[in-house]
Amino acid sequence: MKIKSGEDGRSDFSALAMAEVLSFAFLLPIVLVGSCAAWLSYGAVFGAHRALWLEWVASSPLWWLKKPLLSWSLLGLLQLGIRTALWLSYRPYSSLDKGAAPSLSVIIPAYNEGRGVADSIESVAMAKYPEGRLEIVVIDDGSLDDTWTHIEKTAARFPTVVRSMRLEKNRGKREALYAGFRRANGEILVTIDSDSIIDKQALLAIAGAFRDARIGAVAGKVSVRNLNGGTLPKMLQSYFLRSFDFIRAAQSTYRTVQCCPGALSAYRGQALRKVLNRWRHQTFLGGPPPPGEDRALTNFILEAGYDSVYQRLAVVHTIVPQTYGRLCKMYTRWNRGFFCEEFRLACLLWKRPLLSRWMTFWDMVITNVQYPLSYLTLVCCALIIPRHPEVFLWLLMGIGGVSILNMLYCFVLEPSWRCLFSVAYDYYAFFFLWWIFPYSFFTMRSRAWGTR
Repeated sequence: MKIKSGEDGRSDFSALAMAEVLSFAFLLPIVLVGSCAAWLSYGAVFGAHRALWLEWVASSPLWWLKKPLLSWSLLGLLQLGIRTALWLSYRPYSSLDKGAAPSLSVIIPAYNEGRGVADSIESVAMAKYPEGRLEIVVIDDGSLDDTWTHIEKTAARFPTVVRSMRLEKNRGKREALYAGFRRANGEILVTIDSDSIIDKQALLAIAGAFRDARIGAVAGKVSVRNLNGGTLPKMLQSYFLRSFDFIRAAQSTYRTVQCCPGALSAYRGQALRKVLNRWRHQTFLGGPPPPGEDRALTNFILEAGYDSVYQRLAVVHTIVPQTYGRLCKMYTRWNRGFFCEEFRLACLLWKRPLLSRWMTFWDMVITNVQYPLSYLTLVCCALIIPRHPEVFLWLLMGIGGVSILNMLYCFVLEPSWRCLFSVAYDYYAFFFLWWIFPYSFFTMRSRAWGTR
């Protein structure tokens, strides 16, 4: 079996660097703990610790605090079961033949990207798509480095395909995308981040979904490009599989993917041009919305009466943070956009078809109820653990049990030993990332991009 590695995700196990082997050795004890979690949890409740558990439940003056833990667990299992059933029924759309491919424009906004933007442009220019039906619109959003130089050089290599434009000063990603959309002529408009590269089949694959006239937006599959950047990118690859592939595949079955990502998404030109000005001038809490252009545009497409789906065959490889600080900034930006657009999605649900409306509604209810329950559970544990330290062990074992399920999903989606990093990510997120969601909530008015 091939073991994926490297920036392009392809190499044999023999080519793995020693650092990756050491990373695996570091993760092995964590994985072993997680693999025993289900057995230990069973024993804690029904085995030798049953009497202690029952005594704790019956005698502790904080008995009422255990209810959030039970509620959180049951809601999580219910949501996981529903999503798994939907995920199993998902089927990707077949790719288009070159002869049936419509005109397509790829918009690439760039800011202080340097040499990386050239790789992104080249990956699109070299993709399999009929000559004369593809254009690439690259926008330099007032970069302060040599980004424009690399754009000009790459445009000179592909003069019949690349159209470049330069904004005099930085206006933000939304304005850069708007400028690109206005200049693009394609029937299908595709957005790609300037630090990302696409597979050669990605454009024909993502265009294949638009055979259905009801589809207005298509989300591509996001994969980590800098897997050799340390342990953190490897953990994020497992997280991307779970959050991007697994969840979006489930949402696609009822045709309401809630976020078509900026790394790779496609829009029906006719649908996008209907909502373009309203998207550009969107406000939130009396001012410009926080970063989250991709989810905002998805909501506008849904509001216009179109469906949004997921195309697993359209793959993009993107650069992810390699340090804790940059990861926190990325998640903070995503969460601020989540608060803004989750509210908008709730307001427009009544416009969706009946099945999509109710499936999305229940998914949103369970997701959003879980957030306060999860933090209430943490408070409960903090109050109970000083008196009953064993509760902390049971909490860790519970995380390990869920991690095993997540690891299995990752292995099915991408058979590789790297699925083990899924377990590490769950523990890492529990101990080091728990604060980001409430912090993002209380700072949601911030418009800072945060990672530059």
